[in-house]
Amino acid sequence: MKLQQLRYIVEVVNNDLNVSLTSEKLYTSQPGISKQIKLLEDELNVQIFTRVGKHLSEVTPVGEKIIALAREILTKSQDIKIIAKEFSQPNQGSLTITTTYTQARYTLPIVIQQFMQQYPSITLHMEQGSSPQCLLQAQTGQADFAIVTDLSELSDDMIAIPCYHWNQAVIVMKDHPLAKSSLITIEELSKYPLVSYDFSNDGSDLNQAFIKANQIPNIVFSTTDAELIKTYVKLGVGVGIVAKMAVNERSDSDFVVLNAGHIFPYSTTYIAFARSLFLRNYMYDFINQFSAHLNRQTVDRLILCENNVAVQAMFNGIKLPVR
Repeated sequence: MKLQQLRYIVEVVNNDLNVSLTSEKLYTSQPGISKQIKLLEDELNVQIFTRVGKHLSEVTPVGEKIIALAREILTKSQDIKIIAKEFSQPNQGSLTITTTYTQARYTLPIVIQQFMQQYPSITLHMEQGSSPQCLLQAQTGQADFAIVTDLSELSDDMIAIPCYHWNQAVIVMKDHPLAKSSLITIEELSKYPLVSYDFSNDGSDLNQAFIKANQIPNIVFSTTDAELIKTYVKLGVGVGIVAKMAVNERSDSDFVVLNAGHIFPYSTTYIAFARSLFLRNYMYDFINQFSAHLNRQTVDRLILCENNVAVQAMFNGIKLPVR
């Protein structure tokens, strides 16, 4: 049995059993991958994949267990290299972060600037996507950290650590009727066309707030981009509901910003990563720079928690910063 064979079966699964696509990504030949998979199956005397003709059709039950263990072995073999590098080249390596637009645009720039000044030899990559996409990238090893708010797709083999809370704000132009309101209500918001984030998810905090109040929001434009929300508010399309952190007192002086903390529950931003990830020193430092309360000792204690319910329990009674 060879590590190369284990890598082939894992990558074939990652590419939806498409051997041709796998060969392209691994820069090797399709027949070579097929041959090595067959040799592994012959050695183990089991079928890892079922086949229709020459094509792989699905993973067998025993194949599921073999592939799960193969992932662990490949991760551990990579960890050996990382551990050695931690001692031989402590300040060299790479860090891949995947996150949503709001985090990438409004909270990460300063953190990344500080991190790059401290670790100029670290290659930093950033990917942007939805929370489920980010979590999947971290789970499969395509990214080290996922910085997200929505944990609905969090898997059991990942850990998610609370970093800070943030609130929504309502923004209107200075001549808008709501501009003079000292304390807006959700009933008032329901009377106006709204420009905001995606309401299509029934479980979203924004949507739930309207449902709870027996109100139907009039969403005329939705996007993940806070700057687009502000643009369309300026055009008079509607009242904006946007992350408060996305509003800058200087550059957004055209708006009247109304507090919406009493209408919409606060959201929490988490930093999530695979439990199998070997945290290098500079990764601990990045976490600490992103959230000052997460020092190395705290992170290590959280990693030892049995599950994410236990992780959240450790923050009971702890007041997280609000942005």
